[in-house]
Amino acid sequence: MHNAKRILIVDDDLDFVEAVSCFLEANGFTVVRAHDGAEGVKLAKMERPDLILMDIMMGERTEGFFTIQEIRRDPSLKDVPVFVLSSVSARLPDFEIPSSGGWLAHDLFFPKPVDTAQLLEKIRQRVGPAA
Repeated sequence: MHNAKRILIVDDDLDFVEAVSCFLEANGFTVVRAHDGAEGVKLAKMERPDLILMDIMMGERTEGFFTIQEIRRDPSLKDVPVFVLSSVSARLPDFEIPSSGGWLAHDLFFPKPVDTAQLLEKIRQRVGPAA
């Protein structure tokens, strides 16, 4: 599927990346993988994904926050939807990340473990069908 919609996953949990990648690829998407924020920014600029799935707490506890900010500063990437997938709410139950807050310019937040059916539905709503 060389015209498939491209999704970039930025997450340091290799098992999670593999599981979500397999799920998305089985549903017709092309998946690009990055295992830290710096690699995520580099691949986002090279690959121009249709959507980015971003973890927040990677090698550094706030790495995802700064990665999203860097992506949003790039004029060619500022409109790419970013869905945050994080276990931060499991570790800090009262912690909320409102998308309208501005300090984390993301489009949607999904707590881990991720409901893959809901994730797929929201991806399709945002970028359309896979191909």
